[in-house]
Amino acid sequence: MKHLKELFNYRQMIVGLVKRDLRGRYKGSALGFLWTFINPLLQLVVFTMVFSVIMKAGYEQYYLFLFVALIPWIFFSASVQDGATCIIREKDMIKKIYFPREVMPIAAVSSGAVNMLLTFIVIFIVLIVSGRGINPQAVLYLPLVMIVEYILCIGIALIVSALTVYFRDLQYILGIVTMALQYLTPVMYGADMVPEKYMTLFNLNPMTPIITIYRDILYWKVVPDMSTLLYAFGLGVFFVVTGYILFNRLQRGFAENV
Repeated sequence: MKHLKELFNYRQMIVGLVKRDLRGRYKGSALGFLWTFINPLLQLVVFTMVFSVIMKAGYEQYYLFLFVALIPWIFFSASVQDGATCIIREKDMIKKIYFPREVMPIAAVSSGAVNMLLTFIVIFIVLIVSGRGINPQAVLYLPLVMIVEYILCIGIALIVSALTVYFRDLQYILGIVTMALQYLTPVMYGADMVPEKYMTLFNLNPMTPIITIYRDILYWKVVPDMSTLLYAFGLGVFFVVTGYILFNRLQRGFAENV
């Protein structure tokens, strides 16, 4: 509790780091902050062409089926990769200033969360304009799954940020792992397409229940299964606890190894 209180006392630092990241992410580019929306839209176009036109995925309004899952996935992927390098990127600060080192992965994930929230504005507009609409009762569960994904991303960011300080190749390995994991997560297809004999292994993927819940709420417009939500929450808590323990054991050597 003492450590959590200390983190809370440094909340302004977290906010400042998030603002700095959001301002500097596209600094100097012609379109600037619009890239927050353009990047996922371009990915949406490519995947829609491949899986809807070429491979003939059998889902009505496939671009919506994909879009509502792609945005949360981009947040997860960015949290893993940005989280992995957040300590190394701020090595000068790490060496010169005292602050709870957990501030760095928390700020990295929070920056991605803000980007996701902004892009969700586009999702709601597209859902309404397309005629698919929304189910207000189901949407009430949306903040819950967002919080669960945020907790999961914090946990993973704590783990990978600490490990990357000692094993620099991890940041490149994670790029490959997240790319492979995208195809093992029901982002571009539904969980109903996975053979039954592989479902147990498939469900070990922490993003599987989270993506399923997003799609239930926004595409299928149904209230998500509470057991799925609790399972996703349990995975998030597990990663946070594991990440916190590992991070605290490894952070003692950060200043010497960054």
